[in-house]
Amino acid sequence: MEKLSTTSLFIVGSGPGDPELLTVKAYKAIENAQVILYDNLINKEILQIADKNCLKHYVGKHPYGKYVPQEEINRLILHYCERYERVVRLKGGDPYLFGRGFEEWLTVQNRSINMTYIPGISSMQGAGLNDIPLTHRGVSEGVWALTGMKKDGSLSADLALAVQSRSTVVIYMGMRKLDEIARTYVLHSKGETAAAIIQHASLPQQRQVRCKVKDLVRISKEHQIGHPAIIIIGDVVDLQQTLTVAAEQRRII
Repeated sequence: MEKLSTTSLFIVGSGPGDPELLTVKAYKAIENAQVILYDNLINKEILQIADKNCLKHYVGKHPYGKYVPQEEINRLILHYCERYERVVRLKGGDPYLFGRGFEEWLTVQNRSINMTYIPGISSMQGAGLNDIPLTHRGVSEGVWALTGMKKDGSLSADLALAVQSRSTVVIYMGMRKLDEIARTYVLHSKGETAAAIIQHASLPQQRQVRCKVKDLVRISKEHQIGHPAIIIIGDVVDLQQTLTVAAEQRRII
């Protein structure tokens, strides 16, 4: 079939899950889509925004389990772009932050397809929904966003560098690497650093635990925290408690 000259592909970030955290531009793209290829972490309520005649094709990847290979997703993107005018590739969080969205952009590059990238709120910003700022003056000088699972299955080597900084460390897809993460901090004499695990950020079933980074494995097992989750490490995790104690001490004095 001859490719439609007006085909548009929208690579859309749906945010951490709460439909109200969608951008207006993302909402409009979903509302007008003829086809949506969506991931495992998409809140099904978001799919209800689409027209009833919209074709919805699941191309998810269960953590460490069954998944649709990226090569097949790329093939499906081209398949639908040859047959429809408005195709949405809907991804959790932000497509360009550990979302492989740019790989999908490259798939349609140099073709007669108009591509639009629509950013989404990253899941790491769910930290703020749990009273954890990613940065704070005098406490954190920046943010390291790292993957806990590289293509070869290993933990990012940059963690050893991040440990030595004065910045907050956010680790995506790291639940199977908690032991290695904790060990890295202990080896750098920073096992007492505050850490949090946030599961299902922004959703009604959201859960979180806080502990010392050295205790990540034990605490996650005790509270049965699993996927999907982000790991936040740094002094910002305990900032609210620290400021509360400091204010109480000033009041007493």
